[in-house]
Amino acid sequence: MYAILKTGGKQYKVSEGDVIYVEKLGVEDGATVTFDEVLAVGEGDSITVGAPYVSGAAVTGTVEKTGKGKKINIFKMKPKKGYRKRQGHRQPYTKVTIASIKA
Repeated sequence: MYAILKTGGKQYKVSEGDVIYVEKLGVEDGATVTFDEVLAVGEGDSITVGAPYVSGAAVTGTVEKTGKGKKINIFKMKPKKGYRKRQGHRQPYTKVTIASIKA
């Protein structure tokens, strides 16, 4: 069984036991999180698509850890003007292990 869920402005296709990295959630490590914005649920050839969400469907998971991704270097420059700007960014994430899918 698989589900397509929406969180943090992105969509993820998940099955039980999958590990996903989502935008940072405001929960501590080891907590259980429930995603109720499920767009579709499928098993084999049958699929249930919501409009926009499947009613009664939920995906539960366990938060493994919260951290920051690799550093991205941003360099801005305007030629012949002497303007140079360096900036870095590390995107925060939450690592979630999918425990169950309720259709």
